[in-house]
Amino acid sequence: MSDWVLLRGLTREARHWGAFDAALVAHGLVEEGERVVCIDLPGNGVEHAHAAPHSVVAMMDFVRERAVSLKLRFPCRVLAMSLGAMVAAAWAERHAGEIQRLVLINTSMRPFARLPERLRPTAWPMLARIAMTWTQPEQCEEMIFDLTCNRADSRDADIAHWAQLRRTHGASAANALRQLAAAARFHAARDAPRCPVLLLSSAADRLVDPVCSARIAKQWRAPHRVHPWAGHDLPHDDAEWTCNAIAAWQGEHESTRDIRATSA
Repeated sequence: MSDWVLLRGLTREARHWGAFDAALVAHGLVEEGERVVCIDLPGNGVEHAHAAPHSVVAMMDFVRERAVSLKLRFPCRVLAMSLGAMVAAAWAERHAGEIQRLVLINTSMRPFARLPERLRPTAWPMLARIAMTWTQPEQCEEMIFDLTCNRADSRDADIAHWAQLRRTHGASAANALRQLAAAARFHAARDAPRCPVLLLSSAADRLVDPVCSARIAKQWRAPHRVHPWAGHDLPHDDAEWTCNAIAAWQGEHESTRDIRATSA
């Protein structure tokens, strides 16, 4: 038995996963008795009243406390995006026995990438406009959607839903800045985590250059799968592809483990 923990990125919350937990179940990645638990970073969602810490490691400590209070089974599997993936990497580095598997989506970390790769310069004007409309839910969420999503069939409904989330549990501008600063300062270990790691990235990510994931995968000798057209929010744009990639990787790892056990 192994529970899943899902971590979102900068200013986003558990409900931004939509029906992704159901997609994990539908693809056989969650067995009977296992749980999928979405934990919000401090300052986001149900934790919006908390001041976001100034470091990714402090965010990781917060998430671990929440995981313990929710009585998750350890070691757990962690699937995380962007800033959430940095938190997950810090967790695996500092508490290796608590993580069974790690899936990192469209993330970036020092020392593997430079600033223009971690945050594409072409995205900077849009980010400035997002900051200026931070207190205007519809306008702000429309720009966030256009920057992070490439699948537009549910665009209007998604923007309306996300605007409502912003009104009730939206991250403050101060927390957004703290999270951004923490992400910029975070420095991951060059050595790979002890658990199996999968990197997923989007070739058409307008926010983060997928070369960031490629470099992490190369350094950690971890598999890396690239989606051809999805945006930064890969689980939103193509949950099916994401789950299939995870299922195939998990199957490959289990097959290798079985072969090694037989050989021994």
